[in-house]
Amino acid sequence: MSEFSRLRKQAGLSKAEAALILQQSERQIYRWENGECFPKAPVLEMLRQLRKNRASPDNENHDFTFIDLFAGIGGLRKGFEAINGKCIFTCEWDRFARETYRANNPLDDHEIAGDIREVAMKDIPAHDVLLAGFPCQPFSIAGVSKKNALNRPHGFACDAQGTLFYNVAEVIKHHRPKAFLLENVKNLVNHDKGHTFRVIRDVLEKELGYHIDWKVINGKSWVPQNRERIFIAGFRDDTDFSFDGIEIPDLLDGPKLSTILHPEDGNEAVERRYTGGNIAHVLEKYTLSEKLWTYLQGYAAKHREKGNGFGFGLFGPDDVARTLSARYYKDGSEILIQQEGKRPRRLTPRECARLMGFDEPGKSDFSIPVSDTQAYKQFGNSVVVPAVKAVAKHMETHIKGTAKAGKKAVA
Repeated sequence: MSEFSRLRKQAGLSKAEAALILQQSERQIYRWENGECFPKAPVLEMLRQLRKNRASPDNENHDFTFIDLFAGIGGLRKGFEAINGKCIFTCEWDRFARETYRANNPLDDHEIAGDIREVAMKDIPAHDVLLAGFPCQPFSIAGVSKKNALNRPHGFACDAQGTLFYNVAEVIKHHRPKAFLLENVKNLVNHDKGHTFRVIRDVLEKELGYHIDWKVINGKSWVPQNRERIFIAGFRDDTDFSFDGIEIPDLLDGPKLSTILHPEDGNEAVERRYTGGNIAHVLEKYTLSEKLWTYLQGYAAKHREKGNGFGFGLFGPDDVARTLSARYYKDGSEILIQQEGKRPRRLTPRECARLMGFDEPGKSDFSIPVSDTQAYKQFGNSVVVPAVKAVAKHMETHIKGTAKAGKKAVA
């Protein structure tokens, strides 16, 4: 990331706002942003002053604090910042995810902790809300199938990841936050014939004494992707919270892939350099090689003969994609984009950012400082940001104490 880009983000300016304030063209801003050339010292000094003003105590207005566990690249965080919460602690073990998280949250006044199992309770500050997208591999259909094939334990029997839920429970038990939101794969409800979810409920309700409700939500309402995830909301006090009535757009009216794909120039997709910048053709590296495309077609044909549903997913601009997975970097087979007169291509990392709602359609504000491989893993492991915003909005009055519990307002 260029020095200009870092200071611009710390000052809280969009590229358009920076152009206006610095009296420069947006093209010049993009050149500074991408390190193609460098601004003079007075420009950087002005950004430093704007950053200082933004960070002043007078601007530290927030309604509640929250911590971000198993933070990934900050998808859950975005939802709760949207209702004026402040993140005061972050924990994420993957160093590449931490790099992306830092790049997009440059004003944080706290370091990002690593492995939650090595974090002492005294190092986690008191907070109002706990957020945790705890690892889902032990509970996902794909994860369970793989572990069964290898004769390895999964769920709460998996020492590597299954017990990480209990680390979350320890934090809740120690700090007793007003509320929490946990996120996981849809299959969590049915894993081990429902036993896993029963254990989670018993811990949260009976052992910790929280009032919880949960809902499986499909991100397809907001982005052109079928992505079902379970959200578990809990409150220390009985606020009568329920997911009933949450505002979710009609699934049938959801957007299509055309809203996240790079704009068309004739029959050829084009993009700004996917970090944001001047327009250039989508790089040829995203088009499948002849060898890989032949392999994927043969693999799909073999499984069709056996009556299986395995195979690649080929989509056009009017379609809705399958679920983006963390393995997308391997061959992109679950979401391939049709190209007229040539082999299909993968999504670019920028398109993945839009597919997950980190960027709005046509925008490229979310910083992607890592390699394509790491970016695909990060977006595939993340959450649909607009879905989290809807959940946070639904929880807002209960978090802020303006919801009614019976006849009495929650303190």
